[in-house]
Amino acid sequence: MSIKRNYLVVFVLFLTSGIYAQSDSLIVGDSLIIDTGGVVLDSEVTQEQLDSLSGFELIERYDSLVQLNFLFTNDERELGLYTPLPPIEIPDSVVAERCKLLNDQTPMDISFTRDVNSYIKMYSVRKKELTEKTMGLAELYFPIFEEMLDRYEIPEELKYLAIVESALNPNARSRMGATGQWQFMYRTGKSYGLEVNSYIDERRDPYLATEAACRYLKFLHNIYDDWNLALAAYNSGPGNVNKAIRRSGGKRTYWEIRRYLPRETRSYVPAFIAVNYLYSYPEDYDLVMNPVKINYDLTDTVHVSQRVIFEFLSAYTGVDKELLIFLNPMYRRQLIPATESKPYAIVLPKVAIPVFIINEDSIYAKSKNVIPELEVPDKNKEMIVHRVRSGEVLGTIAQQYHVRVSDIQEWNNLRSTRINVGQKLVIYTSGKSSASSKPKPKAPKETVSDNNYVYHVVRDGDTLWDIANEYSGVSVDQIIELNKEVNTKNLKPGQKIKISAK
Repeated sequence: MSIKRNYLVVFVLFLTSGIYAQSDSLIVGDSLIIDTGGVVLDSEVTQEQLDSLSGFELIERYDSLVQLNFLFTNDERELGLYTPLPPIEIPDSVVAERCKLLNDQTPMDISFTRDVNSYIKMYSVRKKELTEKTMGLAELYFPIFEEMLDRYEIPEELKYLAIVESALNPNARSRMGATGQWQFMYRTGKSYGLEVNSYIDERRDPYLATEAACRYLKFLHNIYDDWNLALAAYNSGPGNVNKAIRRSGGKRTYWEIRRYLPRETRSYVPAFIAVNYLYSYPEDYDLVMNPVKINYDLTDTVHVSQRVIFEFLSAYTGVDKELLIFLNPMYRRQLIPATESKPYAIVLPKVAIPVFIINEDSIYAKSKNVIPELEVPDKNKEMIVHRVRSGEVLGTIAQQYHVRVSDIQEWNNLRSTRINVGQKLVIYTSGKSSASSKPKPKAPKETVSDNNYVYHVVRDGDTLWDIANEYSGVSVDQIIELNKEVNTKNLKPGQKIKISAK
């Protein structure tokens, strides 16, 4: 097996039209390409800038992709056929010119700004492995998106919006309850015909939710006649966009009203542009698709007219139950509540469809009178209280204890996958779990000092609340006040923070 890759070597020439600074902006010819805000071009995107992006829920939803680790093959890495390259630096002027080329090929506004540059770095460096996984999921979902976008005659580039919204994870859920690849709130989803009840959540259906998203985006574009404003309204609602237009004095472009939009919406369009750009130039950033175990061409849809339980569907067709759940995320309790008068669709691997047809009556018979119960913890399992450490997400914690993300959510009454450093989670784990899988005990407190301050050396799992409690007379507010130059929301082991003045 041989794998070939083309790596593009970029030679940068100064643009003959001339580049000159004007009002903190980079002008190429007559076009405004970069609003630099006074930042020198080609300057390094700092760690602090990337850390500040990590706090956005857009990035947290991107991290939710770790829930789907079972789906990826990682063939090239496991076989030793792929060696990651160090981060590749492409000059800002080259990225700006490429964005201009992309802009000329679409009705979308693909401008290059400082925030766009930060998201390019975020997705291609810090979140590189997750971006490579979205590229694998795109093989499954983009054919669905492209067909629907074409049907509604709206720009094909909007398929990248689902990456920004959910990292293509159909089970993604925001803090506010927005759900699915297109992140529909309950009322918006219902108003666009998406069924949501105890058994069904069509906001998670890649087909139906994509069609609803296309209708909603087209509706928003008809209001604003500007795709970036339509994106802003998709993210924060038309009310916030209308308010921003009024506060700007009636301006009618995203960049002109951006400062008046909610904080996340100010990053939303730059993140969308960054994904467009990286999917157009993946080789230059050593982004290599992490393939999934099944793609669009290997699946098909059948309709069922009676109740079907996934356990029996898996047993009779031989399709792994976890894969069935992934391909059919709209069914909330691993049950399809179909009837003769209201059939439902189910997605299966093509090779399993003849087997399903042969065993269809048996699957119906087995499923008929069974009502699946929510799982309760096994009394023979050990209960562990896990304290969330810096950098952890539910997916990695679930892997550590050999349980499912949904189990942890149920045991802890979590409505989303969002967790906070220092949060305590109840985990029920079997006796087979090795001691090494349990969280390591926290290292002893370490304090150092100089002529001016006493410092605490941050340990793995430390939170400001923990640290303040270890020092008499010290509060969280005092620590924050003494460490204004430090991002106290993203503490790192070994970091020194001031506790008190001498």
